[in-house]
Amino acid sequence: MKIEDYSEWYQDGWQLLRDQIAPLIPRSLVSRTLWLTLLSVILAQLIATGIWYTQTKYRELEGLRSTSASMANNFASTVNYFQSLPTEYRHIILEQLRNMGGTRFFVSFNEEEIDIEPIPNNETKQAAVEVFQEVLHKKLPRLQHINVEFSKPESLHVLSNDILLTDLPKSWAHYTLSLEPLNPPILVVQIELAKDEWFYIAALLPSPYVMMEDEVISNQQIFFILFITALLMTFTYTMVRKQVKPLKRLAQAANALSMDIDQPPLKEQGASELVTATQAFNRMQMRLRRYIEDRERLFSSISHDLKTPITRLRIRAELIEDEQRTLKFNRDLDELEMMVKGALQAVKDTDIHENIEEVDVMEMLSSIAESHNAGHQKVYVHPALLFPFRCKPLALKRCLSNLIDNGVKYGYYVTVIPYDTPEALELVIKDEGPGIPEEQMEDVFKPHFRLATDKDGHGLGMGIAKSIVHAHGGEMSIQNRMEGGLQVRVSLPRASES
Repeated sequence: MKIEDYSEWYQDGWQLLRDQIAPLIPRSLVSRTLWLTLLSVILAQLIATGIWYTQTKYRELEGLRSTSASMANNFASTVNYFQSLPTEYRHIILEQLRNMGGTRFFVSFNEEEIDIEPIPNNETKQAAVEVFQEVLHKKLPRLQHINVEFSKPESLHVLSNDILLTDLPKSWAHYTLSLEPLNPPILVVQIELAKDEWFYIAALLPSPYVMMEDEVISNQQIFFILFITALLMTFTYTMVRKQVKPLKRLAQAANALSMDIDQPPLKEQGASELVTATQAFNRMQMRLRRYIEDRERLFSSISHDLKTPITRLRIRAELIEDEQRTLKFNRDLDELEMMVKGALQAVKDTDIHENIEEVDVMEMLSSIAESHNAGHQKVYVHPALLFPFRCKPLALKRCLSNLIDNGVKYGYYVTVIPYDTPEALELVIKDEGPGIPEEQMEDVFKPHFRLATDKDGHGLGMGIAKSIVHAHGGEMSIQNRMEGGLQVRVSLPRASES
């Protein structure tokens, strides 16, 4: 494989991985805060549990070693005591102890070493075994074979390899080695005193080491951690959701601002930062409203002020005796008047003061198509199931009418393909005309720019359509089709109710 192929394969794989992970990444502020809080709690609990476990385990092992050393000394004293007795008296003493209910230790003399089924190794068991072996070898230096092990009571053999602990009478070992219902592991020490003579001693470790457990965290602690985490997440969710509400309203108002400049001011509530942002938004909205009002007054004044001098110039032009000069003068006045009317039309068409409503876009497109299909079909609208769309109805209809009118006028036959996406309403408008030269693609949106040579039009339709699309927060693009003609794509985001 070439380096270029490997690089392309790596990039494709990485992009595929990112595409699969992207939907799992939380996007809202509430979900991100909750995830961050949860990760922080888990990390804090892991660190705290690690520190607690290390310190607790150290203290536990130190206590276990001390207890095991004391118990091993008692074992050694017991061995020395029985060794000091004559052989014929040892079993008599053991019989008397068993008849009395036993002692802390279960002791027997066996002819062979008993096979012990050990419990799984862990740090606690290893520490106890090492201490017992060390102390017993030190206290009983003449005895070489000393075996220390832990076994479960149900599998523990005593007296011989054929007898289990459960087979013995209860008075022999029940009160010494049984701690129901816990059934903790039993410490067994076997010491070879002589050939075919093994000293067998078994006992339970004292509390709190009786169970020989090596767990990091108990079930009660896990429940406590889960309860505290759930409580913290609930309080965090409630608090963040309450704080996010003003921010959400601010985002909705900012989204609706492009379509409704006259919406009421937002309530200033929430955290101090949100109050400051809301105040800034309200001031911005007020300044925009004043600016638009001033611009409307300015253009109205221009319209009114220009009518008088244009009319006066027309009257004076009639007094000029030279007909050719009069004709040229009137042509210039017509052009000036057309430019003034076109500018006023552009302002009027893009500044439509109407409420945002839900409209049936398919019905609107059908109405526009019907006006062109009186003689024969010139506009075809692909059937589609569209959700109601919130917009300024007159503005949107003027935008679509301009685009379809241009397509019919210069492209003869128009096809409109509407479809819905979760985020936006998409419209594709195709015609079968000559298209637009690539170098003039952006010029068609400029005021009074026209590719056609006829005098029917002012060159404002495309610019007005794009302004209306932008006023709804959308995007509009044009491109020439490979098979001929022009394609206009309009993407209008769905406005949320503020």
